[in-house]
Amino acid sequence: MIFGFNSFNQSQFNDFKKSQYNKIYAHEAKHKAKGGALAGPIVIEKDNNGVAISGHVNIKMPQLDKNNPDKTIKDAKTVISSALAPSDPSSQDLKVASQAKAILSNAQDIKEKNKEKGNKLNYFA
Repeated sequence: MIFGFNSFNQSQFNDFKKSQYNKIYAHEAKHKAKGGALAGPIVIEKDNNGVAISGHVNIKMPQLDKNNPDKTIKDAKTVISSALAPSDPSSQDLKVASQAKAILSNAQDIKEKNKEKGNKLNYFA
C-alpha cells in the first residue's frame, strides 16, 4: 500500500504517476518551446511517492535597455508568449507575463521618446 493511495493497486498507481508526470511535463514543455534561448531546462518536482506534483521552467526576464529598447521589446514578447503558452496558465505564469508586460510597456515608451527626440538607437547592442 502506498501512503495516500489506499484504493490503488500498483499498476493503477504507476499509471497515475505516469499520467501526472506527462500532464505537468506537457505544460512545462510549452513554456520551454516558446521561451527559446531565454528558457532554462524543464524541472519536475515529485512528492515522496514519486508522483509529479509541480514543475517549472526558469526564464530570463529582460532588463530594460534604454539604448536598445527593440531588444527589450523582443525579449519581453518572448517571455509573455512563453508564460501564456499553456492552455492552463498558473498564477505564477500570469505573474511572469504581467511583469514582462510592464517591461514591454516601458521599453515601448522609451522607443517612442527616442523616436520623438530623433535619437539614433543602437540596434546591434
